[in-house]
Amino acid sequence: MELLEYGFMQRALLAAVIFGPIAPLVGIFLVQRRMALLGDGMGHIATTGIGLALLLGTAPAPTAMLVAALGALLVEFIRERSRTAGDLALALIFYGGIAGGVMLVSLAGAAATTALNSYLFGSLTTVGASDLIGLGVLAVLVVAAVAVFGREMFVVTFDPDIAAVQGIPVRWMNRLVAVLAAVSVVVGMQVVGLLMVSAMMIVPIATAQQVTRSFRGTLTLGVVLGLTAAVVGLVLSFYVDVPPGPTIVLLALATFGLVAVAAVPLRRRLRAR
Repeated sequence: MELLEYGFMQRALLAAVIFGPIAPLVGIFLVQRRMALLGDGMGHIATTGIGLALLLGTAPAPTAMLVAALGALLVEFIRERSRTAGDLALALIFYGGIAGGVMLVSLAGAAATTALNSYLFGSLTTVGASDLIGLGVLAVLVVAAVAVFGREMFVVTFDPDIAAVQGIPVRWMNRLVAVLAAVSVVVGMQVVGLLMVSAMMIVPIATAQQVTRSFRGTLTLGVVLGLTAAVVGLVLSFYVDVPPGPTIVLLALATFGLVAVAAVPLRRRLRAR
């Protein structure tokens, strides 16, 4: 393939392969908890982390992950006190995260503005070898956390009361899911951008739900769809010469639309039986 002749596209494909499955792996817990917008909140507050990194001259990814993780823990802390307050906390993150990021970038100078755009909308052409190593380490941490605590997170997601009776630390599991969402946002910010990263956490799972009837089936299909959208979207963006982030997200949305329409007669037949 022509695109494999370019080093930056080789690295971009590896980044897409890493991010594609990770996003829905965490996103399924957000969808089941009806907190699909948490990913957006983490993306917005990570913008403040990027602005802080550009202002201080620190590494963007670790700084963004730290700030986003702290924001995730703050949201969960407020949610533990009140569900309504939790919704308000998400709104505050939406507004404060973007405002704080833009303010810090403006203080950092004109060059920082260009750098911020690459994180807001994704810039796979700038992914270096060190970035891939960082993405790989974060992806391994996410997979390990889900592998070790997946059952507990599953029970807490569907019925916190039963989880509490079984001795599962509900609050800590909720905090773990929120932190994993923050980590996933950082993994995907160079692939699709902070403003669209949550779409890849939600849309593949929403698509899988149209045709699956179990948690495991939804998770498996969602991961496959996320990986497919990331890789195919990247390839399409190379040949059509359009930005990869929007291409990946629009492909995922188009897949959702097609599957949702195709699933209507299937559900009717199942109900008839």
